[in-house]
Amino acid sequence: MATKIGIIGDGNVGGALARGLQRAGHEVRAVGKEPGAIREAASWAEVVLLAVPFGAIDDVVKAAADAVAGKTVVDVTNALDASMNLAVGFTTSGAEELQKKLPKARVVKAFNTVFAQHMDSGRLGDQPLTAFVAADDPAAKQTVLELARGIGFDAVDAGPLKSARQLEPLAFFNIQLGYVLGMGTQIGFKLLQG
Repeated sequence: MATKIGIIGDGNVGGALARGLQRAGHEVRAVGKEPGAIREAASWAEVVLLAVPFGAIDDVVKAAADAVAGKTVVDVTNALDASMNLAVGFTTSGAEELQKKLPKARVVKAFNTVFAQHMDSGRLGDQPLTAFVAADDPAAKQTVLELARGIGFDAVDAGPLKSARQLEPLAFFNIQLGYVLGMGTQIGFKLLQG
């Protein structure tokens, strides 16, 4: 069933997710950082994806305001500071802090552990990558698991929203492997089950 999906952030991540979700049959609107466009997309959408830099979250929250009340909000951000280090960690996560800022929304952490160029297919070559999906709201989590599968990911229930405390450092590790240690972006995580 087609879902109306508003993507806040029209860069590499937002664009790739938009392509993947459109290919999966969903109605997608991706917008940049203009507050009016953010509010309009958030009001129209059934599911809102935040594909913006971590430092832009407060501006997006202010612009979207109550337009996301009762809706599934997918946090795709990497919780990194301006120095490219983890901004939060052991006792909370970016996703948990977002839930506090949007108490009426149903926040889900997903897609952040994958490089942008793999987000439109959910694959690295012919291998499906794992999309870890963490949320406290079971229905919101199920919606995002289905969206991820529709793109082509191997979608895995990663537990409650506090699992973002592990997913955000995992994304940071992926960035370290790709850029700092020189492996490039043709890498990704796959959970194997025996």
